[in-house]
Amino acid sequence: MPEIETFYDVMRRQGITRRSFMKYCTLTASALGLGPAFVPKIAHAMQTKPRTPVIWVHGLECTCCSESFIRSAHPLAKDVVLSMISLDYDDTLMAAAGHAAEAAMADTIERYKGNYILAVEGNPPLNEDGMFCISGGKPFVEKLKYAAKDAKAIISWGACASYGCVQAAAPNPTQATPVHKVITDKPIIKVPGCPPIAEVMTGVITYMLTFERMPELDRQGRTAIAAQESVLAGVWCLKGAGVDRIEVAPIPTLAIARAFEPMRPGGGLSAPKPEGLANAPAILVELLDKSAAFGPAAELHVINLTLLPHTESDLAWLDAALGEGAVTILSRGYGNCRITATATRGIWRVQFFNSMDTLILDTFEVTAMPEVAVAAAEDLIDSAGRIRAVVEAIS
Repeated sequence: MPEIETFYDVMRRQGITRRSFMKYCTLTASALGLGPAFVPKIAHAMQTKPRTPVIWVHGLECTCCSESFIRSAHPLAKDVVLSMISLDYDDTLMAAAGHAAEAAMADTIERYKGNYILAVEGNPPLNEDGMFCISGGKPFVEKLKYAAKDAKAIISWGACASYGCVQAAAPNPTQATPVHKVITDKPIIKVPGCPPIAEVMTGVITYMLTFERMPELDRQGRTAIAAQESVLAGVWCLKGAGVDRIEVAPIPTLAIARAFEPMRPGGGLSAPKPEGLANAPAILVELLDKSAAFGPAAELHVINLTLLPHTESDLAWLDAALGEGAVTILSRGYGNCRITATATRGIWRVQFFNSMDTLILDTFEVTAMPEVAVAAAEDLIDSAGRIRAVVEAIS
């Protein structure tokens, strides 16, 4: 396989400083719901591994997904997505056209077989043998299947590719169909939105580059929602598939609604037991008992792992048994607090890190929402006062 540049090579060539590069790695870790300890891993991957080849194809759509990139003033959209991934084919953005463009796609598929990502914007119409959407002289559905055959993974980019959107609405004369109903033998990551969020695309590709595997997905094939509290208590930044907003509340509504949706289902007591287990079986029985009794009137139940003797095998087995939910909350204060929903109803993992990023308290909580994540009424009043002071200072 030919040598290709790394992400970091391109950043440096464009004059981006090492400090800005590390800021990008930190932001990406946060957007993915990862803790501070993962920032060096992301940085190392981006400095040592080649850029990921991407083939970007277009079906029935309005092209707002691409428009949101090329018109964005945000450097993550313009520099990272359009410059730092190896965008080998995009018939909307590339200079080549006609036979030259199609030859570029065929060459990329052959050279990087099994190692490229296919991004699909829009969806294929299936009626009349796909003749309602012609791309490169053939029905788009044929082009989609050809490009998907040797792809490492597929990103359904936007609402049209993910769910069908307007063109799939009744009576749907073209039989417009979401990508996952046409391609059924490849891993598909849905990034809905009209348009979708640029940081989610960069986050997905960076995750795959760093960990050499797909990110965990919920039941609908979407990535997790990361909710990060700002320096102002009760002011939250939410990022994820189809979500990019600021919310002012004691806790984000999505964090409650989607918390226990399984990104990675738990195996419960039947999860394969590794060697070296100590207290994990007893801890799991207690947690599952409290989970079964969980309800609006249930009292908070806490298991403090920091005070219990346990092994690495214990932690790994508990993680496999409880699974991973769809919400991670990052809260800043005197150090950092990482609050992660499991895939088991009512059970959260709550971890506190000091300013040196050392884990100092590790607990499981059975509750609707850990109290440490919730902004109190007086916190919201204080934040409102601080915002007013900032507005007055810059007015």
